[in-house]
Amino acid sequence: MYAIGEKIVYPVHGAGIIEAVETREILGELRDYYVLRMCVGDMQVLVPVDSVEAVGVRPVSDMPMLQQMRGVLKEAPSPWEENWNKRYRLNMDKIKSGDICQVAEVFRNLMLRDHAKGLSAGEKKMLDNARKILVSEVVLVEGSDAEAVTAELNGIFA
Repeated sequence: MYAIGEKIVYPVHGAGIIEAVETREILGELRDYYVLRMCVGDMQVLVPVDSVEAVGVRPVSDMPMLQQMRGVLKEAPSPWEENWNKRYRLNMDKIKSGDICQVAEVFRNLMLRDHAKGLSAGEKKMLDNARKILVSEVVLVEGSDAEAVTAELNGIFA
């Protein structure tokens, strides 16, 4: 169980800080929820305490892991799946994994594809989400500014 004040990553949404643990009735069922304040986007997310493992919630990365993530961003792109639906599902599975290096791989591949050929609307949204997830975790771990981190990540592909 996580404690108030801990920094965690909620896959698909990014990194945030647990502000409270509250009991709420949703759809007639009382459950305990972590109230998670996301550090990018000023959003609040409720995460059921009893399903944190199932959804892949994890503590934020450490500095060596962020260095590894930055290394992934500089690697050559993965082979590109030509079937859009299959490619979208594969990328979404990587994002849902909560693994910062897999999210970085999705971000890298989509950034490179965007510069080379452009992206569909769905993949542009996925690219923005992957960027937000990476930025949120770097901001929480390093205490950096979100705009500076976004500029750093985008600058790798300029």
